[in-house]
Amino acid sequence: MKLVTGIGGWPDQAGAQAVSAEEDGFDMVTCGELAHDSILTMALAANATERVELLTSVTIAFPRSPMVLAMEAWDIQRLSGGRFNIGLGSQVKGHNERRFGGTWSAAAPRMKEYIQMMKAIWASWQDGAPAEFIGKQYRYTLMTPNFNPGPIDFPKPKVYLAVVGPAMARVAGEVADGVLPHGGIMTDRYMRETLLPNVKIGLERSGRTWEDIDIAASGYLALGGSDEEISAALDEYRKPLSFYGSTRSYHHVLRMHGLEDLGMRLHKLSLDGRWQEMQDIITEDDLLKLADTCTWDDYPEFVRTKREYASQMGFGRGAGKPGQADEARALMQALQKVETPGIPAGLEF
Repeated sequence: MKLVTGIGGWPDQAGAQAVSAEEDGFDMVTCGELAHDSILTMALAANATERVELLTSVTIAFPRSPMVLAMEAWDIQRLSGGRFNIGLGSQVKGHNERRFGGTWSAAAPRMKEYIQMMKAIWASWQDGAPAEFIGKQYRYTLMTPNFNPGPIDFPKPKVYLAVVGPAMARVAGEVADGVLPHGGIMTDRYMRETLLPNVKIGLERSGRTWEDIDIAASGYLALGGSDEEISAALDEYRKPLSFYGSTRSYHHVLRMHGLEDLGMRLHKLSLDGRWQEMQDIITEDDLLKLADTCTWDDYPEFVRTKREYASQMGFGRGAGKPGQADEARALMQALQKVETPGIPAGLEF
C-alpha cells in the first residue's frame, strides 16, 4: 500500500515540505488547489526531491485548456524523472463561472474529452501520432515542430480523476488512470454501492480491468488509540460534513444514509451565514451513520479487509506526544506492507 501525505500553502514552502515527506518514508505527496496553484507547487516539489511520487489532488481542469495543462504536466514529468501524476477535478458551476470567469457545460462528458485530448497530445509528442482529436467541447488538429517538445525518457503522466457522482465515476473508469474519491463527503457504503460499480461500467466500456486503474482509499474513518481518541477523531468530521453537507449537489450521499433532512437544514443555515451552528446541529449518531471507527492497532488489518480495492491511501498521525513519532513510523511501515488485490469485493470481472 502506498502512503500519501499532503503539502501546500505558499509555493516557497513546497520543496521543503516534499523533502520532509520523502525523508519520513512517504510514497507520494499530493497538493490541493485552493488559494495556490497546484502545478507550480508540484514543479517546485519535483525539483527538490528524488524518490517520492507527486500528484496534484486536484488541479481544476476547465479554467485551463487541455493543451496548456498537457504541456505543464509533460515538463514536470521530465523534471521529476517520471514521478508526476496529474489529478483533475471539475469544480462546480458557480466557481467555474463566478470565480474563474470561465464557462460551464455538463461536467462528465466535458471531462472525458479533456482527458482524451491530453492523452492525444502526449501521443503526438511521444509516439508521433497525428493531431486529430475532435470532440464537442475540445478539438486538437494542429501540432507543428516548433510547438512539439518531443519525447521524454519516461512514461506518460498518469491522469487521476476526482469523483463524487456516478457519471464522473464512469468517465474515470473509461479514460482515467486513477480514481480520487471526494474525501470531503465520502462513506464506505457510497463508495461500494455507487462509485465503484460505476467505475466498473467505465472500465467495461473501454475494455479495461481493475489492473488498469489506481484507486485511492476513501470513506469517513475515525481512528484512535482509545474510545476517547476515536470520539475526538469522529468529532473532527463535523467541519467537512457541515461544509459539504450544506451543498445540495452532495445530498445524494446523505440520502443514502437517511440524512437528507440534515443536509437541507445545513443548506438553510449556510444561506443565513450561521457557520458555527451548522457544526453544532450534527450529532454523534449522525456521524456514526457515515463513518467507520478503528483503533491504531487494528488499522493495518482494517485496510487489508475494508479497503481491499485501494492501492494508495492518505496517512496522518501527529508526533506531539513522547514516543508517538516512533509509533507513527512503525505504523507507516506496517501499512506499507499491506497487500490488497486492488479489486472491490463483489465487483470482480
